[in-house]
Amino acid sequence: MMRRQIILDTETTGLYAENGDRLVEFAGLEMVNRQMTGRFLHLYVHPERDMPEEAARVHGLTIDVLEEKNAPPFAKVGQEISEFIRGAELIIHNAKFDIGFLNMEFRRMGLPSVEELGCEITDTLAMAREMFPGQKASLDALCNRLSIDRSKRVLHGALIDCELLGEVYLAMTRQQFDLMGGEGEEETKEDKPVIIAETKRSSRLKIIKANSEELAEHEKYLDALGEACIWRRTAAGENV
Repeated sequence: MMRRQIILDTETTGLYAENGDRLVEFAGLEMVNRQMTGRFLHLYVHPERDMPEEAARVHGLTIDVLEEKNAPPFAKVGQEISEFIRGAELIIHNAKFDIGFLNMEFRRMGLPSVEELGCEITDTLAMAREMFPGQKASLDALCNRLSIDRSKRVLHGALIDCELLGEVYLAMTRQQFDLMGGEGEEETKEDKPVIIAETKRSSRLKIIKANSEELAEHEKYLDALGEACIWRRTAAGENV
């Protein structure tokens, strides 16, 4: 059965979808049966408001930059985004944030919510926290942990973040997919070599003796213990 997934990310003017912030960039990469199809949707969006400096420092998108790109308002592209994600499983890092902004923008247009479009949502942030408890779960941290090259990621950007997230998701789910039996897998478990590392230990332990300075410090410590020192009483043959 064909499984359509969309690796999705957005950039915004801020953190609060219900407090006046708006979406400024959308990216989605289509994947079918764990294979990128080459189909994607990448759009810059004019927020119809100012761009806070702290947001621009994160993603590099100022109002001037968006106007140079002829970025349309969301009302011009919302239907296109809605149809692109309809019925797909959405793979998102910190899904609550992106879904909150998409639903806010859809609601402004009178369009169905992400849930009403029949989308299933998979949050890779929640997956990472379950797989690596107590460890950092940012996209950068996961790329480092899973040996994924992120050298091209200078600023946050929806498209580059989608590309990295796709690799992260595939890496995090590869073992589970293999156990379930992935389609097109030519190599079976019997074909894969099993390497067992054996640690050889010598039957004789190396003894490192204390030097004269260390022995003197030891005696000084024993002197401080006085007559109650069990070490010296045992060494003298007393029954303690």
